[in-house]
Amino acid sequence: MPVTMSEIKLPEVELNIYTPREPVEATIVENRLCTKESSPNFVRHVTFDISGTELEGHVQVGQSIGILPPGEDENGRPHKLRLYSVSSPTEGEDGQPHLISTTVKRTIEEFDNNELYLGVCSNYLADLQPGDKVRMTGPSGRRFLLPQNATDFNYVMFATGTGIAPYRGMIKELLKAGIENDIVLIFGCPYRTDLLYADYFEPLDEEHPNFHYLPHISREARRADGTKKYVQTCLWDAAELLDPLLEQENTLLYICGLKGMEAGIYRALGKKKLTQYLDIREPAVNKKPEDWDEKDLKRYVKPSARTFVEVY
Repeated sequence: MPVTMSEIKLPEVELNIYTPREPVEATIVENRLCTKESSPNFVRHVTFDISGTELEGHVQVGQSIGILPPGEDENGRPHKLRLYSVSSPTEGEDGQPHLISTTVKRTIEEFDNNELYLGVCSNYLADLQPGDKVRMTGPSGRRFLLPQNATDFNYVMFATGTGIAPYRGMIKELLKAGIENDIVLIFGCPYRTDLLYADYFEPLDEEHPNFHYLPHISREARRADGTKKYVQTCLWDAAELLDPLLEQENTLLYICGLKGMEAGIYRALGKKKLTQYLDIREPAVNKKPEDWDEKDLKRYVKPSARTFVEVY
């Protein structure tokens, strides 16, 4: 039986309690790998103690914190702030309001000239040990949030890479609130070794009939037609689950991860005529979704009020 749409009321949040000019000091209490098994990529779950700061009790799930790495760039200027999505629920890591966490991937790249690039802040954070101090800002973000009436909705969540971070906190929060509606988590990565927090999500999938964990691994097994599995192909690969869910008027869609992932999802939604999740404007409205070009996707195909996007 179709469910009518509840009003989407986002919570009021506090912003920029601490700024780059006036950051606060937080202490590392945990720094561990969160990949499924031995992986060539190093992704870590980092937990901070914010006891005695104004951040305690004022960071909403879905928001971000800022980290100021020490040192200067090649121009002699202080390194810039980097933002990281919070991966703990609003009540704090393990229900402790003085603890918040994030998910950090070490950025290690090799350029065409064989030079190695190391991400300044990601490697700084990944190196830290319990007891070490960091300079923190935030919180930031007022849109990529759960609604106040969160259990009124179904959720379809798309993630790539560390874009899974906010969903860890959101899903913990929704399940603790006793949600009876469905939650689908679609996580895309190149290899099985790149699965993040699988030790948490896999058991949840077995324990909760309304939680569905759908990892899509692009560089291993192919789809039946020989194409790669990407997060957007899940709309066809898991159509039996997703079609009726996405037709419900109380379903919300979340997209988080690497910039550009939203383009494939928008085209897929258009092809499946799920345009209630998009705000399509002229001239894109007169084109087939597969013909939407970069300009269309940047200017004329936007998320609707039922779609929340955080890409970087």
